[in-house]
Order: sequence, then C-alpha cells, then structure tokens
Amino acid sequence: MSGLLLFAACNTFPSVLVKRRAMRIIGAMAEDADPDYLPTSVQLARMLDRAPGPRVSIGWLVEQLGRRSFGLTLLVMAVVGFVPGASTVIGVLMAWPAIQMVLGHETTVLPGLVARREIEVGRLAPIIGAVAPRLAWLERLIRPRWPPPFHITKRLTGIVMLLLGLSMVVPVPFGHVVPALVVMLLALAYLEEDGVALLLALVAAVVSLGITSVEVWGTVETIDWIDPARPR
Repeated sequence: MSGLLLFAACNTFPSVLVKRRAMRIIGAMAEDADPDYLPTSVQLARMLDRAPGPRVSIGWLVEQLGRRSFGLTLLVMAVVGFVPGASTVIGVLMAWPAIQMVLGHETTVLPGLVARREIEVGRLAPIIGAVAPRLAWLERLIRPRWPPPFHITKRLTGIVMLLLGLSMVVPVPFGHVVPALVVMLLALAYLEEDGVALLLALVAAVVSLGITSVEVWGTVETIDWIDPARPR
C-alpha cells in the first residue's frame, strides 16, 4: 500500500485494528482481482501514486477512472441527494451525466470550470482512505458480471437518469429518498461493471418513478380536497 494511503488510513480510523483490517481488505481485493479487471477500491487506493504533483485537478481524477467515471459522478450525486435541501439542485445537475449517457459518451465530461479546479493531494488522501475500505466491502456483493447490458442499455439508462432527476425536483415530502437510493445502486453498478446490479437498478427505477407518480397524484388530490376549486 502506498505511503499516501497509509497516511490517510492513520488519520481516518481511530483504532489500529480497524486500520489493519481496512488495509487487509484492500490488499485481498488486489490479490484476488482478475488481471484484466482492477476493483475500483484498489484503483482509488493507488490513484494518488500517479499524482503529477502536490495538487491535482478534478478533471485528472475523473480521467484516472476512465469509463467508471460515470459511476463516481452518480455516487457523489446520490450521497448529496439524500440531503433534503440539496436534492432539488442535484436533480437538476443529474441532467449533465444523463445527457452524456444518452449521447453514448464513454466517460464523464465535466464543465471546464469544474475540471480545472484543483485539490491538494494531502487533503484528498484521507477521503480516499475512508472511502476505499468501505467500497472494498461492497465489492464482495457487487462485482463484474454480465457486461452486455452496459453497451445495450447506456442510452436507456441516461433517459432513466433524467426521469429520476426530475422526480427528485418534485416538491413531495421525502420524495427524494427512493430516487437517491436507485441512483446509488446505478452508480455502484457502473463503478464495478455489474450487469446484474444494473438491471436490478433499472427495475428499481421504474418502481421509484411509479411511487413518485402516486405521491404526486395523492398530493394533488389532498390539496383539492382541502381547498376545492370553486365553480365560477
């Protein structure tokens, strides 16, 4: 494990046992990994070894993940989307990667202003040190399986993402929770290239959109019952 990751782990986990366990998990994932496939947790852990300097741009980070960059973008959006006040903004921003998926892009293309923004490696290391072990645990459940759906359903997934983003904007109490969960599952599917998880996420998206439709209809009916329109 790199010195940067070791430093990150030491500053993230208070318990020595937890630190050692986290490093063992990532090490085991690297040893058991298919030579043609590197788990995202291992890729993240090794990413800063290739840092060109003490500061790296967000565009450089996305470039290192390659085709998995969609998964990372969606995962960040899903986590932030759980915050009630931020869910509306995230719902709008979700159109950016969704449209790129509809257009068939292989990787996420960030706006120039965002891509050029730089982050200090020293500040990024503890974050990766905290995320990588947890992602390694999830990789025991979500792993590379059945790749064809990613090539067949990319545009369909983009359309679903647009609809999920729209459902997060709808002003329904707690209406953002289920769509955010579905986006998180989609993100993990793309991060680990798990076709089975992708299909499950698409099915869950249909259910989520159905729930949102029912909630909107129920809200409209409730408002109409409380304050019925007066005939002219």
